[in-house]
Amino acid sequence: MIPEFMQAMIVGMMIAVPVFFIYKKAGLNPAWAALVFLPGFGLFLVLLQLAYTEWPNVRSGKRG
Repeated sequence: MIPEFMQAMIVGMMIAVPVFFIYKKAGLNPAWAALVFLPGFGLFLVLLQLAYTEWPNVRSGKRG
């Protein structure tokens, strides 16, 4: 029981830590990275939120 739980936590942290920094870099609340730990569809929710939410740190206007 314990080895499977620890393995799941390690894999979860390997995903949650980079997602935390992505949220932080995007100007969003990094606490949303905890959604990764929802079984089944947590990572899917994170990806949807990052894809369809307006990022506050994005500069408006065109380059060039």
